[in-house]
Amino acid sequence: MEDRPSSSFIAAFTRLTCFFLMILLASPAIARSIPKNIELGNGNEKKDAVECEGRWIHIRELPARFNTELLQGCNSFHIFTDDFCPFLANHGLGPRTHNRSISWYRTDSHYLEPFFHHRLLEYPCLTADPARADAVFLPYYASLDALPYLYSPDFYNDSAQHGLNLQRFLVYEDNPQIWARRSGHDHFLVMARPAWDFSQDPDIYPPSWGTSILHLPAFLNLTALTFESRPDSWQEHAIPHPTSFHPASLDRLESWLDRARRSRRPKLMLFAGGGGGGGPNIRGSIRAECENRTDLCEVVDCSDGACSHDPIRYMLPMLRSRFCLQPPGDTPARRSTFDAILAGCIPVFFEELSARLQYGWHLPPDKYETFSLFIPKEDVVYGGVHVTDVLEAINDEKVRRMRRRVLELAPGVMYRRHGSSVGLRSRKDAFDLAIDGVLRRIKLRSVPVGLPERLLFDEVKDDVKHLLMDGLD
Repeated sequence: MEDRPSSSFIAAFTRLTCFFLMILLASPAIARSIPKNIELGNGNEKKDAVECEGRWIHIRELPARFNTELLQGCNSFHIFTDDFCPFLANHGLGPRTHNRSISWYRTDSHYLEPFFHHRLLEYPCLTADPARADAVFLPYYASLDALPYLYSPDFYNDSAQHGLNLQRFLVYEDNPQIWARRSGHDHFLVMARPAWDFSQDPDIYPPSWGTSILHLPAFLNLTALTFESRPDSWQEHAIPHPTSFHPASLDRLESWLDRARRSRRPKLMLFAGGGGGGGPNIRGSIRAECENRTDLCEVVDCSDGACSHDPIRYMLPMLRSRFCLQPPGDTPARRSTFDAILAGCIPVFFEELSARLQYGWHLPPDKYETFSLFIPKEDVVYGGVHVTDVLEAINDEKVRRMRRRVLELAPGVMYRRHGSSVGLRSRKDAFDLAIDGVLRRIKLRSVPVGLPERLLFDEVKDDVKHLLMDGLD
């Protein structure tokens, strides 16, 4: 990590970034769409036929209103008072933390959708023929399109309208046979928010929080990659939040992991987050315990988005800490979990839904005890259990083993930079594991054209079976 940039540099960089972004977004070529499907020539298709067998992906060409036009309002997003255009830099990774930074960016999670889209354009097994594809990607920036329905009073009562235009386009207007071929089972998209934000019951009045896009009939079969999934959901699967670390070479990744491995950790535990007010709750209990044990616990206050674009604020304290506490907030899962893993800080969970039941493609669900701890939140809030007592009782050798395992998992929860080196591309990152998971999921759920659909599908059992067969367990 490097020193914080000066305010003058940030202001100058922001002005320049916004200027160039507005030029690009005003360009007709850019505004029409992000680059179209890459057509592989006959030579490449023959060469890659074997390694791409079962892995071909087709990217649907959507009108700009479903993606790039949504980015043009980056300086006036609903609810956000800041200008979000600078965070579009580097294809959605955001600006570098400062001018000497190489792998660290001020990444905003809302832009995972355009970043994922750009990474997929580098995918080696793209096909322009949807009939040949094993999976079909929808470059729809759902979370950006949802902002008015979530935060603008003018649209609160219209949240059931979210996604209707896309459904109409896919099912009736644009080559309907592509969607009808497998009833949407082979389609997937990224939705850079928790699934709860897209699963409002459309029949409830007045509407509750969220939109109803995941209730649209045509979308019941697609796979949605979200930051957090609902229990036992058929539609979505959770993928890691983007952190601020996006290396472009294997040397940069190994250098960071070596730093995390060698870091001195004088603090027993860390909590980076906000909240804790109101009645009895786990965050309030943690804050109270930390106030009484400042010798063992450090708190980084991230209230009001203080940590959103400032990785130095929390990554350095994580490097100093042995355990990183991950209490649930508005929803069970947290971005901080993945920041902690990158820092070699052992995550401590207080709800099963915070991770074990979420990220099965990236964190082995049957081996959580090897890299994390679980303390039921009820035991802390109402049962008199002190987190410091639980953590102090763990011997040093076990802590070292757990930290080693955490750092082994780190490459798989970070998103490497686009255009990265060949060496780094040989190590699967969060994007690669998500694509592998999508392809397995679609294969399990789809049947050859003309045959009846499966009536039963147990994703956990079927997915574990395939992981064992692939030697990935």
